[in-house]
Amino acid sequence: MALTTADVARLAELARIELSTAELERLAPQLDVILDAVASVSEVAGADVEPMSHALPLTNVFRADVVTPSLPAAAVLAGAPAVEDDRFRVPRILGEEQ
Repeated sequence: MALTTADVARLAELARIELSTAELERLAPQLDVILDAVASVSEVAGADVEPMSHALPLTNVFRADVVTPSLPAAAVLAGAPAVEDDRFRVPRILGEEQ
């Protein structure tokens, strides 16, 4: 079943896309080809085909999360321009009402 320009116009209206008559006539056969391709994929995927999210299996490429010693807080805060209560002091960016 081929898409008509009226079908494409209705789809464009639903998507709130304004198309000229020339665009409707050009897009109707293109969308028909896309729908045929989707239909052919649906025919291939039978009940015996297991659904998957990717064509190839994915593996975790991240390094292991290993706890290692870090700098002491005093050493880190020594390089800060301002410190208050063992934390970095930064300028207030929100007003008092917030």
